Amino acid sequence: MPSDDKSSDTAGYRPSGRLSSEAPPGRAAARTVDLLVTGAELVATVDDNGTELVDGWVAIQGGFISALGGRGDPAPPADETISAQGCLVTPGLINTHHHIYQNLTRSFAPAVNGTLFEWLTTLYPVWAGLDEEASYLSAWVGLAELALGGCTTTTDHLYVHPKGGGDLIAAEIAAARELGMRFHPTRGSMSLSVKDGGLPPDSVVQDDDEILAESERLVRAFHDPNPGSMLQIALAPCSPFSVTDQLMKRTAELAERLDVRLHTHLAEDPDEDRFAMEKFSKRTIDHFEDVGWMTPRSWVAHCVYPDSSEIVRLGRAGVGVAHCPSSNMMIAGGVAPVAELIAAGSPVGLGCDGSASTDHASLWLEARTALMQGRLRGGPTAMGARQALEIATRGSARCLGRDGEIGQLAPGSVADLVCWPLEGLMFAGSLTDPVEAWLRCGPVQARHTIVAGRPVVRDGRLVNGAVEDVLRRHRAVAARMQGLAGLGST
Repeated sequence: MPSDDKSSDTAGYRPSGRLSSEAPPGRAAARTVDLLVTGAELVATVDDNGTELVDGWVAIQGGFISALGGRGDPAPPADETISAQGCLVTPGLINTHHHIYQNLTRSFAPAVNGTLFEWLTTLYPVWAGLDEEASYLSAWVGLAELALGGCTTTTDHLYVHPKGGGDLIAAEIAAARELGMRFHPTRGSMSLSVKDGGLPPDSVVQDDDEILAESERLVRAFHDPNPGSMLQIALAPCSPFSVTDQLMKRTAELAERLDVRLHTHLAEDPDEDRFAMEKFSKRTIDHFEDVGWMTPRSWVAHCVYPDSSEIVRLGRAGVGVAHCPSSNMMIAGGVAPVAELIAAGSPVGLGCDGSASTDHASLWLEARTALMQGRLRGGPTAMGARQALEIATRGSARCLGRDGEIGQLAPGSVADLVCWPLEGLMFAGSLTDPVEAWLRCGPVQARHTIVAGRPVVRDGRLVNGAVEDVLRRHRAVAARMQGLAGLGST
C-alpha cells in the first residue's frame, strides 16, 4: 500500500492508476456481464499495488470481479448497472471479531461501568436465556447493521450454549443466508464454570467431549472451503480462563484434522495474565503456545497486552489479530500495539466486538477509530486512512485465511464491494483525496453494499424488507432475556 507519511498523504490518489503496467484492464471485457458498478469518483482496489482508479467502474460476472477500469477505459455492457456517482468504491469491509447475540443486551444498565470480569459475570445469567429464536433474531439484526455500515464478510464468536437452547449456530447461519452476507461463524465454547474456577454459571458450559463433537458436526454440515465460499466455520474456545487445557489442545488437533481455523480471546485484559499466573504459573501467551495454538491457523481477539518479546513470537508464528478499538476503549482495556504487531509479521484485521460492550456494529466507525488510535499512539505519520482501510480489508482477509480472494478488488476476487457517498455538508471542501475524506469526514454509511455480486444494501436501505418485523420480534426476546435479571424493555 502507498505510504501515509505527511509528505505522501495523497500518493495513493493516482488519476491515471491502472491495475498493472499492461493493457488497461477494461479492454479485455467486451462480453456482457451480470452487473456493472460505474461512475465512481474513485475506486480504491486495495490490491498489491494500491491501485486507485478515477472515474472508476467494476464489472461483475458470476459473483466474481471480471474487470475494472478508470477514466478512458471502455466498460463492458451489463445486464444491470448500479451508479456509484459521487462515491468512493472500496472492497467490502471484513469483521474479524464479534459476539452478535449480545445486541440482545445492548447498553445493559447493570453492567455498563464494570471491569471486563465484572461485566461478564453480570451478563452470563442473562445470556443463559439464549435459544434458537434469540440467536436467529440477534444475528439478523447484527448482520443487517453490519451491512449498512459497509461490511460484506463477518465472523461471529458464539460461545454461550445454554442447555436446551438448541442449534444456535444453525439459527444464525439461516439469518446470514436470508440477508446474503458472507459469514464465518465460529463454534465457541466454555467448559469451566464458577465451580471449576471459571466465570460462567453451570447452565452455559459444556464438557469437552460435547464441545468437540458439536464442533466437528458443524464443520461437516456447513463448512465450504471452495473459492468464493459464503460460509466457513472456525473453532473458538472462548478464552484461557473459560476452558480446560485439554480442550484447547484437542481443539487445535481437531482444527488441523478438519483444516479449519482457530479463534479465541488473548491478552485482552491484565486480569487475564493474573488468572494465568495463578492457574498455570505462566503468562497467558505462554499458555497459548503450550496448548498448540501458536500457529498461522490461529487469529485472536484484542491482543492489547503482549510484551515486546511476545509480539515477536506472535508475528514469527503468523498469528492473526482482530483489532477491536472501540471495545478496548469502552471497557478501558487499553490500546493494542497494532503497528508493532504488523511489523513483527502478524496479520491484523478489524473487529467491532460484541454489542453489549461496544453497542454498535459499524466497521466504518471501527476503521475511523483505528485511524485515530494509531495516530494517538504513534504520532501523526503513524497511520493514514489507506492503512486503516487495508487493516479493515486485506488485513482482515489474512486473519481469515482468504487473502487475495476477499478484501481486494481485482479480477478473480469475489465481488464484495461498497459504494460510500462522499457528498453533502460533511464532505464540503474535501477535494484533494477521497480516501482520506472517507474516514476524516462523515459519518458515512454505505450507499450500496454488494456481496458476491448481489446488492444487500441499495440506496442506503436493506434489500431484504423484513426489518420492522424482525425488530419487533427482537425487542420481545430482548425483554424476555433481560427479565432474567429483573429488567425488561421500557
